[in-house]
Amino acid sequence: MNATSTAVSTLAADALILGYDGEITAHDLLDDSVRASLGEAAASLEASKKLGSTTVLPGTSVEAKRVVIVGIGDGSEGNLREAAGAAARAIGTRPATVVVALPATTDGEYAAIAEGAVLGAYTFNAYKSDDELAGYHGPDWLIAGASDAAIDRARIIAGAVAGARDLVNTPPLDMFPAAVADVAQQYGESHGITVEVWEPQRLAEEGFGGLLAVGMGSSRLPRLVKVEWAPEAAAQHVAIIGKGITFDTGGISLKPSKSMETMKSDMSGSAAVLHTVIAAAQAKLPVKVTGWLCLAENMPSGTAQRPSDVIRIYGGKTVEVLNTDAEGRLVMADGLARAVEDNPDVVLDIATLTGAQGVALGTRTSGVMGDDAIRTEIVDAAGEANELFWPMPLPDHLRESVKSKIADLQNIGDPQGGGMLSAGAFLQEFVGETPWAHLDVARPAFNEGAPWGYTPAGATGAGVRTLFRFLEKRAGV
Repeated sequence: MNATSTAVSTLAADALILGYDGEITAHDLLDDSVRASLGEAAASLEASKKLGSTTVLPGTSVEAKRVVIVGIGDGSEGNLREAAGAAARAIGTRPATVVVALPATTDGEYAAIAEGAVLGAYTFNAYKSDDELAGYHGPDWLIAGASDAAIDRARIIAGAVAGARDLVNTPPLDMFPAAVADVAQQYGESHGITVEVWEPQRLAEEGFGGLLAVGMGSSRLPRLVKVEWAPEAAAQHVAIIGKGITFDTGGISLKPSKSMETMKSDMSGSAAVLHTVIAAAQAKLPVKVTGWLCLAENMPSGTAQRPSDVIRIYGGKTVEVLNTDAEGRLVMADGLARAVEDNPDVVLDIATLTGAQGVALGTRTSGVMGDDAIRTEIVDAAGEANELFWPMPLPDHLRESVKSKIADLQNIGDPQGGGMLSAGAFLQEFVGETPWAHLDVARPAFNEGAPWGYTPAGATGAGVRTLFRFLEKRAGV
């Protein structure tokens, strides 16, 4: 990905992307005569100015082989990101070079365009038997008019989102707790972040009962991974805990088979955390970021935990397990309890935690709960990153609903509803007085429908851009 200041009509490429709002709205690097010619062609094909609508023209008046005209909506940063993504998906098969010349004036808008283009073109080909397809890693992108700073930021953010998508899209046969830990260690070596792994024996010795209980039904045992970016000048310390259920059958409380088809996505939180820490390191943000990946595979077997078992979470609190498919909060409880021991200024967690999130907010909007001030910071960061997060309450009566008759807590709350909120109330029991917010990305993390904008089918990388923007704002960037 690079910037270009060359007249875009003279650039030989497989495709040239231009904006449309009733007429061609391109960067000043497009000649007026060429703009007028393309505008006439677009009008003759009844091109639409609707956001993300695309029309493909032959490159008869430019050096590019084809021109993709895309509706840019109101031309805002978020609309430009989505338009670039939609246009990237309309280019065709395996382009080598693509020029993007959407109208922009600020570094933020240029970065959004670059991010959208790269993320819209994302494909996961690692398991394709076609060698040419499997080896394809996307085109060379030329972003007209962008600064080096905008390109650098886009490269970091798009790389983080794509990296999270790759981890989640990898089949669970190959992406299990120990494999994720290995990936984290490899990234640590190449990006200057420290990585520490808790193997099963250490988890048992130190009392991580949630991870052990959830993972003991699988032959591939759990791990806890700490990844940390700790610059010397850091004035803030943010801890982020990610749910990392590499596959979720529901355990003894078995899911229907159809509901298991997307359950490789249950590690989306840990994937987001790992790549957010990497992005912070790449951007050299002056804030200490500690990520905790809570990794387990939830399988039914003769060694699996049972409904009515009582387990002891790290730090000593006991939990009655009434439903083994409410397992994410058990591993997250271990991670939260351990993370707050290091006295961070703020603790966040991100998880594909509840089906109730999708019932309440649908497939594109995530929920955020927690302390009012931190919840507001997350919503503000999400707004600036153009991700959809909605503030949700944690009513006091729901804290009562997760109290157990025989243990300190139980892992399901009010059966009459509010499952997303009662799960948040459960997690709240493990953060003490540390400022905290909980991000439930259950449905937005994995797109089961058709691609849209820069969002592909499959793993989406939900939450990465919001978390990164939160860290930037904490760092005063």
